Amino acid sequence: MNEEAPKVTELEHERPKRARGIYLLPNLFTTAALFSGFYAVLASMNGSFEKAAIAIFVAMVLDGLDGRVARLTNTQTAFGAEYDSLSDMVAFGLAPALVIYQWALEDLGRLGWLAAFIYTAGAALRLARFNSAIATADKRWFTGLPSPSAAAIIAGSVWLGVDKGMDGPVVAWLALLLTVAAGLLMVSNIRYHSFKQIDFRGKVPFFAIVAVMLAFAVVLVDPAPVLFLVFMGYTVSGPGLALWRRWNRRRGLADSD
Repeated sequence: MNEEAPKVTELEHERPKRARGIYLLPNLFTTAALFSGFYAVLASMNGSFEKAAIAIFVAMVLDGLDGRVARLTNTQTAFGAEYDSLSDMVAFGLAPALVIYQWALEDLGRLGWLAAFIYTAGAALRLARFNSAIATADKRWFTGLPSPSAAAIIAGSVWLGVDKGMDGPVVAWLALLLTVAAGLLMVSNIRYHSFKQIDFRGKVPFFAIVAVMLAFAVVLVDPAPVLFLVFMGYTVSGPGLALWRRWNRRRGLADSD
C-alpha cells in the first residue's frame, strides 16, 4: 500500500519561513574583544608585553560595550550570550595566563605553568558558574572576582612591570602569587559589587560629568600604575567587605550577650 503524503494546509503554505541569523552590532563588539585577546597572545609570543597588556584592557572595554549595546538595541539572544562567554574565556582566561607566563613565570618551570593553569581553570569555572546561575543571582553582586577584573590585575601587573623597566624573572615569585590568588578569587564565594544598579540612561548632576573627565585625565597621565591600583583596590574590596561584615556580626553577638 502506498502511504499518502501529508497534506499541507493553506495556512501552513502561506506561513513565511522564519529568518535565521544573528544580530550584527553586538556581535561585532564581541568579535573585536575576541580578536583583542587573540592579539594579546600573539604580542606576548613576540615579546611585546606592553602591547599584549593593552590589548587585554581594550578587550575589557569592548566586552563592557557589547552587552549594553544589545540591551539598548533590544538585540539580546542566547547565541550572543554563549558567544560572549567564549570570547571572555579567550580574552580574560587564556590570554592573561599566557602573557604573564611568558613574561615572568616561564623560568619557574612546572610551578610557572601550574600557576598559569590555575588562573585559566579559575576563569573557566567562574564563567560556567556565572552562566548557570544568571537567572537566580542577585544583580547587585558578583560571586567571586569577575574574570575581566582578574585579567586587569594580571595585565596591569605586566604593563606596570614593563613600564617601570622591571624584568619578569626578577619578580617571578610575586607574579606567581598574584596569578594564583586571582585564579582562586574567581572561584571563591566572596561577593563583589557589580555596579549594575547604576542607570547610565538617567540624568546625573553636572559634577558627575566633571568627575568622569578628571578620572580620564588621571588615567591618561600614567595609565599603567593607575589602572593597576584601581583594579587592585576592587580586588581587595571583596575580602575587605567580607571581613567587615564578619566583624560586625561578631560585635553584634557580643553586644547581645
